[in-house]
Amino acid sequence: MPPKRYDAIVIGSGITGGFAAKELTEKGLETLVLEAGRSIDPAHDYVEHVQPWDLHYRGLGNRSRRAADQPIQQHCYACDEWAGKFFVNDHEHPYTHDDDKPFQWIRGRQVGGRSITWGRQTYRWSDVDFEANAREGIGIDWPIRYRDLERWYDYVEDFAGISGRAEGLAHLPDSKFLPPMDLNCAESFVREGMDRAFSGERMLTIGRCAVLTVPHRGRDACHYCGPCRRGCGTRSYFNSVNATLPAAQATGLMTLRPHSIVHSLVHDSSTNRIAGVRVIDARTERTFEVRARVLFLCASTLESTRILLNSTTEAFPDGLANSSGVLGQNLMDHIKWGGASATIPGFEDRMHYGSRPNGIYVPRFRNIRSRHKGFVRGYGFQGGGSRPSWQRGIAGSGFGAGLKQALRDPGPWQMRFLGYGECLPSPDNYVKIDDTVVDKWGVPSLRVHMMWRENELAIRRDMADSAAEILEATGARNVTPFIQETDPGFTIHEMGTARMGRDAKSSVLNAYNQSHDIPNLFLTDGACMTSSSCVNPSLTYMALTARACDYAARRMDLGEL
Repeated sequence: MPPKRYDAIVIGSGITGGFAAKELTEKGLETLVLEAGRSIDPAHDYVEHVQPWDLHYRGLGNRSRRAADQPIQQHCYACDEWAGKFFVNDHEHPYTHDDDKPFQWIRGRQVGGRSITWGRQTYRWSDVDFEANAREGIGIDWPIRYRDLERWYDYVEDFAGISGRAEGLAHLPDSKFLPPMDLNCAESFVREGMDRAFSGERMLTIGRCAVLTVPHRGRDACHYCGPCRRGCGTRSYFNSVNATLPAAQATGLMTLRPHSIVHSLVHDSSTNRIAGVRVIDARTERTFEVRARVLFLCASTLESTRILLNSTTEAFPDGLANSSGVLGQNLMDHIKWGGASATIPGFEDRMHYGSRPNGIYVPRFRNIRSRHKGFVRGYGFQGGGSRPSWQRGIAGSGFGAGLKQALRDPGPWQMRFLGYGECLPSPDNYVKIDDTVVDKWGVPSLRVHMMWRENELAIRRDMADSAAEILEATGARNVTPFIQETDPGFTIHEMGTARMGRDAKSSVLNAYNQSHDIPNLFLTDGACMTSSSCVNPSLTYMALTARACDYAARRMDLGEL
């Protein structure tokens, strides 16, 4: 019996795969969602309220086992005894890189993907971002502008629920906001000081995040318990499991198949269409094919590109849909961890309660009003104010009753800025298939070639300088700038490698995330990005996905796909 033919197949169930499933099914398309990892049962797998004393290792985890099974994943703060199950076993999912160019690939394979553990910061791009490549002659021009995505940002935000504060900045457009979370006294002190010192050129606002502050679309408001990376039983934070996949399921048109590892895509050269998908059952290792009229590749940046690179044919010997030859090139990630910390005077009578799942944001101010002589593009700051608890005694001195008494009260208010900067597209940052290494299921793995280049390093140096300058100008004390070396990939904002563009000779996808080469192939995850901006990218991925699904459905109605 031939395999069943669906209207659409979506590969991946994370931020973009979940949104694609929702959009396609709500448009009446019978849709199969293939997820490489296991199913997730929120009642069992979400453990946000489990206490350390209820865990075998009291929250510290089995350190020897983590070092053996997750030597890369354990570097992510969220990969702990609670949430380590949402990260891959590195030995089952190997990849390689140059010895002198380490790359940290943080991955999650389960229904919902990394949307279960993401940081939920959500910011719109502007034409400062979309026009940057063309303006500076770097890479290629985006085939879209802000006006093309504006209504899709509105659409996604209306469904997801984004809390934040409107600030009226042209280079960081306001979203459709739910009520903002409050700044604490230290953050308000710095905001007011920045307003005085920088006359609006630099400003601080509450982070814009996909966490509900009021009930929204059947989901409850956040109650500030804090450990969001362990799951959210109230569905207050947005992820695929909490929101988009249930919406798709409610249509009756979604079939979700976990434990389904995509080996490669099947290309029909006679019609120049994707005919199907070669799948390995992760539990039985049985191989099979599934077929559909249209395919949405949403497996995450490097996994989607890996699938295309593994899908070679006589017509596409260097990877499917790669007539341009740029598939795998222009890998980007945000450079981070330049910044500063300081003590905020006063407010000894103020305490914060609960654990607000959000911080502050200082929007980009470099290369906005004037050109910086040291680098192009820019960065923003995340971070926040807090009072250190008794745990500050771990790094302090003293002993006995005196130390205990000193630690009964919280320490002074502190403020910290952490920079996140733009990475320029470069063909010298790329991935390719490493035929000498396969994963547990025999699928060839990737070799990653990426390093920070001078523009990124200059941005990080300036992060520390300007963060210290800001804190000193506001009246903070004990200002301490810092630069922490981090490898590419560790920001977990990897993007690029299958970029959008106007010209099929220099890009993989057109303005609607559709393959230039193969009309029924769409790719809407981070691989599609033509540049990286400096803001968290997931909101833009979702807007691009919703827009591409609308386009594909209309083309199908016209009989073009």
